[in-house]
Amino acid sequence: MKNISEWIYDVIGMSHSIQYKILATLIIGFLLYLIRRLVLHFVLLNVEAPKVRYNWEKSLSYTNYVVFFIIIAPIWITELQSMGTFLGLLSAGLAIALKDPISNFFAWIYILIKKPFEMGDRIQIGEVEGDVLNISFFEFSMLEIKNWVQADQSTGRIIHVPNGLLFTKPVINYNQAMDYIWNEIPVVVTFESDWKKAKAILQEIEEIHLKPMVKKARAHMKKALKEHHVYYSSVSPTVYTAINPNGIRLTLRYLCNPRKRRSTEQMAVEAILEAFAKHPRIQFAYPTTRFFDASRESTSPPPAPEPGAPEPPASQ
Repeated sequence: MKNISEWIYDVIGMSHSIQYKILATLIIGFLLYLIRRLVLHFVLLNVEAPKVRYNWEKSLSYTNYVVFFIIIAPIWITELQSMGTFLGLLSAGLAIALKDPISNFFAWIYILIKKPFEMGDRIQIGEVEGDVLNISFFEFSMLEIKNWVQADQSTGRIIHVPNGLLFTKPVINYNQAMDYIWNEIPVVVTFESDWKKAKAILQEIEEIHLKPMVKKARAHMKKALKEHHVYYSSVSPTVYTAINPNGIRLTLRYLCNPRKRRSTEQMAVEAILEAFAKHPRIQFAYPTTRFFDASRESTSPPPAPEPGAPEPPASQ
């Protein structure tokens, strides 16, 4: 071992103390890596939930890095003290040159502490929407939704977003409050339609198809009230009435899981179409164009004949 150290010193001029410190650093890093792999193997054997597995894997990885730097810091501290001035100037230059990576790193710490979102959450940041797949030191990845795809469904694309975007763009989390969001289905019927019957049909549909979700929503409501002070006086489906330029608008409002918005809307719309088809007095309103001929459709009486003028002959 001593001969190898002497040979390295003769070839590249590295002092014996630096060689021992490098060797100690490598050994410590390897041992911590083995410990992490053993613990992770034990966790994967006993945990099946993907989200829990992911959290364990990330936590062990971050802990490994922190422990590694804590252990090797005393080993290298004397070398760092002699390089203090140089490192100070170097760090100032790097802070300017690497502004974005540094911002991304501190945004990652912010994500870990404040938890504006977690893996699996559906979020929107700026113009980008999707489900969070992974969170790393400098970026997080999302499975994109919407864009050219109608409703809240996946496009199949993976988007990589810099963590630092959290400091400049608002983050909208679909799941953080209570894992349910409000959705609305507007239905417009003509002014001549029996709108009261149409409203009764919508209320019947919400009782059959949408009311079962209310019980689950109430359970999530307790969590939302406790953690975020979010409170709704009622979580039951409701039908609202309003007047549109084209007719009477009936709006069905209900709670649903963010990932089931399209499927629940399809279920309700199909039930509405089938129910309205059975009632000829209920017609959907839509923009139409009507031509008015004053000479044919005027309802004003014909002008009276002038005094002394002969009366027109009676029709046979």
